[in-house]
Amino acid sequence: MAAELWLLRHGATEWARNGRHTGRTDLPLLAEGEAEAAALAPALSAVAFDAVLVSPLQRARRTAELAGLGAGAQISADLMEWDYGDYEGITTAAIRSQQPAWSLWRDGCPGGEQAQQVQRRCERLIEQALALAPAGRVALVAHGHILRALAGTWLGLGAPGGALLSLATATVSVLGFEREQRVILRWNNRLG
Repeated sequence: MAAELWLLRHGATEWARNGRHTGRTDLPLLAEGEAEAAALAPALSAVAFDAVLVSPLQRARRTAELAGLGAGAQISADLMEWDYGDYEGITTAAIRSQQPAWSLWRDGCPGGEQAQQVQRRCERLIEQALALAPAGRVALVAHGHILRALAGTWLGLGAPGGALLSLATATVSVLGFEREQRVILRWNNRLG
């Protein structure tokens, strides 16, 4: 078997439901988000993971726990969500009322991260995951934009390639190989 990276986005939070950029603010899951995360557990219990990496933020850690992946999970600061800086807690519509052509993927965030910085984190995550399980499965439990950037980086498009991928809360996506080519094996799936 070739390596597979299983990307799990955390369950719903208040700001995710409202479209507010939730980077480093450590919000809990809503009751709905807890139910979404728990619904992943039955299908994930049938999958053997060689390692589990999780963002240090509580919404990701709780999702891992409810999905049955909490035991033995390793915290990875590289899985933190994009640092939105001055745009933390603000919607894209509000940002665009001041900066009409703004794109996170192209412009980054004042006082926060740029795509190149996020891409370096993604490159480290991929290297770490492949070292942990060169022929196995690694679960990465984190946040929407960092996981999208990770997929873009995996595909050779860089972090901005994540702009091409939509990712709902409490979904599972799988990155892997077709022969030696890095591919998306599954994207934005609800398992529960």
